[in-house]
Amino acid sequence: MDTCLDTLAVALYVTVDDLLVANPHERPARPRTGLVPKVSDSEMITLAVVGALLGFTDEARWVRWARAHLRSYFPFVPQQPGYNKRLRKLAGTIRWVCDRLARSTDQWCDGTWVVDSTPVEAARSKETVKRSDLAGYAEYGYCASHSRYFWGFRLHLVCTLSGLPVGYALTGAKTDERQTLLSILDGTEHRPGQIIIADKNYHGASFEQTLADQGVVLVRKARKGEAPRPGGQFFKPLRQTVESINATSTSSTTTDAPCQASPCASWSRSSP
Repeated sequence: MDTCLDTLAVALYVTVDDLLVANPHERPARPRTGLVPKVSDSEMITLAVVGALLGFTDEARWVRWARAHLRSYFPFVPQQPGYNKRLRKLAGTIRWVCDRLARSTDQWCDGTWVVDSTPVEAARSKETVKRSDLAGYAEYGYCASHSRYFWGFRLHLVCTLSGLPVGYALTGAKTDERQTLLSILDGTEHRPGQIIIADKNYHGASFEQTLADQGVVLVRKARKGEAPRPGGQFFKPLRQTVESINATSTSSTTTDAPCQASPCASWSRSSP
């Protein structure tokens, strides 16, 4: 690893370890008796982040590389099956840590958020769809921006203009974007007058009234036949920002990634 990534990994490990020591209830439950894990939860989370930053999308390749090059940082790196099993159990802990880290930044207080969803394709061939353990979770959906159908999930993101995720959800491809946004906001602290910029799919009188009751100001593009809405001039320059955030969040999730074999692993891999 280079110097900058080395410093980031050390700082991340120390921060995550301090958070988990202060909040032991956020760790996965373990029996009181039995073998003590050779690698801590803090080390596992740091390993997962470093692997994503280095651009590894194949879990087995990442584990082999880490075992060969990172022993000075991580004395014990589990084999791929053990690594995958631990990462699945840490899914809830990873989400909590991401939330704590986001809240510690200045960008968390941004008064303007953007919301959008993007496809997370899990398979392309019919045979893969039939054999996948994701059956029942993944769905067929349509991506209007790419004019194609896909089988998988949708990653819904609520971010600041600088790209900091403040809320997200991984759902089936057909899940209503409006209901998903309301669910995300229910679990996300926001201030009165919070502005959310969305595309024209986030429409509906009852939906907008629900947001208004929560103190959220929705700014969206007008649909065909609607009168011009305030803030329409902001959508074109923000489109590239939103697409860049989506691309960054889904770049580590590919159709042939081993983590796509189970729902928990897919969620862990897709977390921003």
